[in-house]
Amino acid sequence: MSVQLDKRSQRNVLIAMITALIAVVAAMSGLNVAQQQIAIELGASQGDVLWIINAYTVALAALLLPVGAIGDRWGRKTVLLAGLAVFGIATLGAVLASTVAMMIAARILAGVGAAMIMPVTLSIITSSFPPEDRAKAIGVWAGCAGAGGIIGLFVSAFMIDVLTWRWVFALPLVLVAVSALMTARFAPNSREASVHPFDTVGSVLSALAIGSLVLGIHEGPDKGWTAPLTLFGLALGVVALLAFVAWERRHAEPLLDISAFSDRGLASGTLTLLIVFGVMFGIFLVLYPFFQAVLGWSALKAAAGMLPMAVLMMPMSTIAPRIASRFGVRNTMVTGVAIFGVGLAALATMVSVEGGYLSVLPGLMTLGLGMGLTMTPATAAITDTLPAEKQGVASAINDTSRELGGALGVALLGSMLSSGYRSAIEPALAGLPPELAKPAADGIGSAYAVAFQAGGQGPMIIDAAKHAFVHGWVQSMWLGVGLAGVALVYLLLRGPARPTVEPIDEHVDDAIAVG
Repeated sequence: MSVQLDKRSQRNVLIAMITALIAVVAAMSGLNVAQQQIAIELGASQGDVLWIINAYTVALAALLLPVGAIGDRWGRKTVLLAGLAVFGIATLGAVLASTVAMMIAARILAGVGAAMIMPVTLSIITSSFPPEDRAKAIGVWAGCAGAGGIIGLFVSAFMIDVLTWRWVFALPLVLVAVSALMTARFAPNSREASVHPFDTVGSVLSALAIGSLVLGIHEGPDKGWTAPLTLFGLALGVVALLAFVAWERRHAEPLLDISAFSDRGLASGTLTLLIVFGVMFGIFLVLYPFFQAVLGWSALKAAAGMLPMAVLMMPMSTIAPRIASRFGVRNTMVTGVAIFGVGLAALATMVSVEGGYLSVLPGLMTLGLGMGLTMTPATAAITDTLPAEKQGVASAINDTSRELGGALGVALLGSMLSSGYRSAIEPALAGLPPELAKPAADGIGSAYAVAFQAGGQGPMIIDAAKHAFVHGWVQSMWLGVGLAGVALVYLLLRGPARPTVEPIDEHVDDAIAVG
C-alpha cells in the first residue's frame, strides 16, 4: 500500500531512512579498524575478534528476508522503530562490554536490530514516493548504502586515533537517535493488506540457509575450507536453501515467489549487486592493509584514502536514474559494470610499492563512478519487479544480495591475496631459518613482526613482504575483473528487457534533495 506524502514529508522520510541505513552500514565496517585495540583490552584472540565482527554480519544476513516480510505484514514503521531500539540498546551494550562473550552477544543483538532496519528503510522509500520521484530517492539510498562503509571506516579511525575504540559506536548511536525521532514524526506505517497466514516455515528456512552460508564463507579463509565449522555451515546452508526453494514452490502464499526470478530485471539486478558488492568488500579487505602496511599510513589516513571512491559514488548514484531513463536501464547497468571492470583492471596494472597512493587513485575513482552508475538501476530493477505490498521482501532481496556478495567477495579475494602473497614471498625467504621464514610467509603483518627480530635481515623481509603483497593484490584484482566480466556478459544476454526506472520529472529534484 503506497502512501501519498507532500514534498517536504518525502524529503524528511528520505533523510530518516538514509540516516538509519548509514548507522547500520557504518557499524558493520567501523569495527574493522579497532581489531587490535579490542584484542588488547578484552584479551581476545584473533578468532574471538573475527567472531565479534562476523556475528553482526551473520545475524543481519540471516534475518533480512523474514524481517522484510514481517514489515510488509505488520507495518514497516513499527518494525523500523523496534529495530532502531534494539540496535541502539545492543550498541550501548557493546560500548559497556567488558568480556569477549558480552561483546559477541551485543554484536549478535545489533545484527538482529540491523536486519529490522535495513530492508525496511528501502521499502518505506518505495512505498512513500510516487513513481516520478521514486528512482531518484532510490539513488540516494543506494549511494549511501555503498558509501556508508567508507564513512564508517573514516569516522571510526578518527575516533581510535583521537579517543578510544569504544567511541567507534558513537556515530551509529547518534544516527539511530536522529532517525528514530524523524521516523516517529514523518514516516508512514504502510503495510500489506493480506488475510493469508504468514509463511513461518519459509522464514525459518531462509534464515537458516543464508545465515549458515554466510557463516561458512566467513570461516573458510580463517579456519580453512575443510575445517568442521566451515563444512558444517556450507552444507547446512545448501540443504536449507534447497528445502526453502522446494517449500516456496509448493506454498500457496510463499515468503518469496521463486518464479519471480524468471523476470530479467529481478535476476540481473540481484546478480549484479551480488558481484559488485562482493568485489567492493573484497577491495576494502585489500586496500586497508596496503595503505597501512605497504605505505605506512595511520588508520585515519588509510580510511581517508578511500574517500575519493565515495565522493564519486554518491553523486553518480543520484544521477544514475536520469541516465537510465534516457538511455535505458540495461545500457546504464552495462556501462556501469564495464567502468567498474576498467577500475579493477587499473588497480591490477598500475599498483606498485614505489608508485604509492597515486598508483591506485585512478582505479579507485573509476570504481566509484562505475559503482554509482550500477547500484541504483540494479536496485530499482529488483524493487520494481515485486508489487507494492511486497516491497519489504524486494528490499530484503536487494540487501541479502549485498550481504551475501560481501561475504563471498571477502572470502574469494582474500584467499587469492593470501595465496598470491605466499607464492611471491617464499622464494625471497629461502635463505632464512624456518622460525623466521614460516611466520613471514603467513601475511604482511606477521612479516613486520618477524622483521623486528631478524636484525640486519629485517629490511629485506619487509621489502619482500611489501612486493609480495602487491603481487597478491594484482591477482585478487584480476579475479575481480573476471567476476565483473561475468556480470557484464549476463547483462548483455539477460539484462532488464524493459525500463524499470520511471522517467524523472525535471522539477522534482528539489523535493528529494538531501539537506
